[in-house]
Amino acid sequence: MSISSRFAVGIHILALIDLNKEGTSSSEFLASSVNTNPAVIRKLMGMLKKAGLVEVHPGIAGAKVAKQLSEITLLDVYKAVNVVQDKELFSVHDNPNPECHVGRNIQNTIEPLFTAAQLAMEKVLGNVTLEDVVKDIANKEKIKC
Repeated sequence: MSISSRFAVGIHILALIDLNKEGTSSSEFLASSVNTNPAVIRKLMGMLKKAGLVEVHPGIAGAKVAKQLSEITLLDVYKAVNVVQDKELFSVHDNPNPECHVGRNIQNTIEPLFTAAQLAMEKVLGNVTLEDVVKDIANKEKIKC
């Protein structure tokens, strides 16, 4: 089991829109790069729009990034596409046996560890911008931004 791919696809969409400034970033174009259905892209675009990360207009093909890339962190994208809610990246199992010494203590023991791990991950994501991602892709492809 892994984190929803919506996060990676959200980053993919934003990076491609920025690198495709001269072209039209339609849902069909984006879907061809992600290798998915345009309906999936439209759903994610709605989430990104709601978060203020992209501009799209009904009936008009194409999208653009709504902010400077340096102002968008990976944490912004992570939160925009509803990967998980606060303190819910890791979940504990329900109803462990209270008659067992492990069962009655496991949740209180591991929940703080899970919370700390999620906060650490989110801190890392908050320190990386979409500009960092696009520059890395551009360097690998020898594209001038």
